[in-house]
Amino acid sequence: MKHAPDAGGHFGSFGGRYVGETLMPALIELDEAFRAAAVDPAFNAAFTDCLRDYVGRPSPLYFARRLTEHFGGGKIYLKREDLNHTGAHKVNNTVGQGLLAQRMGKRRLMAETGAGQHGVATATVAALLGMECQVYMGEEDIRRQAPNVKRMELLRAEVIPVRSGTRTLKDAMSEALRGGTTEVRTTFYVIGSVAGPHPYPLMVRHFQSVIGTEARAQILEKEQRLPDVVVACVGGGSNAAGIFSGFEDDASVQLVGVEAGGHGMASGQHAASIGGGRVGILHGSRSFVLQDADGQIQNAHSISAGLDYPGVGPEHAHWAKTGRATYVPVTDKEALAMFHTLTELEGIIPALESAHAVYEGGRRAQALGKDAIVVVNLSGRGDKDIDAVLAMEAQGK
Repeated sequence: MKHAPDAGGHFGSFGGRYVGETLMPALIELDEAFRAAAVDPAFNAAFTDCLRDYVGRPSPLYFARRLTEHFGGGKIYLKREDLNHTGAHKVNNTVGQGLLAQRMGKRRLMAETGAGQHGVATATVAALLGMECQVYMGEEDIRRQAPNVKRMELLRAEVIPVRSGTRTLKDAMSEALRGGTTEVRTTFYVIGSVAGPHPYPLMVRHFQSVIGTEARAQILEKEQRLPDVVVACVGGGSNAAGIFSGFEDDASVQLVGVEAGGHGMASGQHAASIGGGRVGILHGSRSFVLQDADGQIQNAHSISAGLDYPGVGPEHAHWAKTGRATYVPVTDKEALAMFHTLTELEGIIPALESAHAVYEGGRRAQALGKDAIVVVNLSGRGDKDIDAVLAMEAQGK
C-alpha cells in the first residue's frame, strides 16, 4: 500500500491510536479487515464498478477558461468532484467503507457530519446496500445545512442532533466515537475524513486516492506534462489527501492545502489547525490541534461547516512538518467572494469549502504567470450553501 504508516498508524510522529481499551479491539479488527480487502481483487473490482456505474467516475478535469482569463496568469484546471453522485468527493470513501462493512457482516452504518455531505453520502450508500444508518450532526450545522438534513431523512437515515460544545463537527465526531464503542458488533463507524485513530486516516486516503490517480493521468493527457501546483481545501483533509496522493512522488509539483482562515488569523476566529495550532491529541490521533496553553480544545470558526474543525489529519501534519506540502489560510470573505466569482464566470456553484481552494488556486496561477498549470480540487457543489450564503449576505456578514 502506497506510503503506508508504520504498524501503529504513525506518519512520522503523527497519527496512532489514542483511544480507550474498549475501542481497541474494534480498531484492530477493522485494520485487519481493511488490509485484507485492499489486496482482494474481488473487493477492488466491486469498488471500481460502483465508482464507475453508481458514482459516475471518472470525474472530469475541466479547463476553467474564463476563470483563467480573470486572474490573468497560468491555466486553472478544476477536478470536478462536484459532479459525483451526491455532489462531493465524500461518496468515494463511503462506497469503500460501505462495501467493507458489508464484507464484515455489519448491519448499520454510523457517521458524523459537518456540512452534511458525508452524512448524505453515508445515507446514500446505506440505502444502496440495504443497511440502517445513523448520522450525528451538531445542532448549529443542522441549522445552516438544512437541505442536506432533509436529504438524509429522505434516505431514511436517523439524524441525531448533538447539543454539546459548539454543536458543530468536532462535537458530532466525539459523540459518534462514543456511540461506536457500544455497538461494534452490528455497527460500522464511517469516518468522513483522514482523521481519527488508525486505520481511518490510511483507509480514507486509500479510498479517496482515486481522485489523484485520475487527475494525474488526465493532466498528462491534456497538457503532456504535470502541473506546477495542486491545490485543495483542508478541514480534516480527505479531499486534499486524495488528490495529493496522486502527485506526492512528483517533486516538481507543489502541493498546497488551504485551511479556513475565518475572520483572519490574528482574530483567533479561524479553523487553521496547521497554521494556528499546536501538536496535541484529538479524536484518537496525534496531529496539529487548536488548543489553549492548558491543552483544552479551542473553538474553530469557518463560514464553511465542512472546514469548521479544530484538528487536521495526521498525514497532513506529516506533510507540513516535512515540507512536502504547504498550508495557507483563506478567509471567510475571500471564500465568499470566490463563491460568486466562479458561479458568475463558469456557471459552477462551488461548495464554500471548495471556494477556499479555488481562491488560492487563482492567486497561485496569477503569481506564477501564463506558463504555469494549476489544478484545483473542486471537492463539492454549493447547492447546500445557497440559503446560508443569502442569509449571511442579508445580515451584512
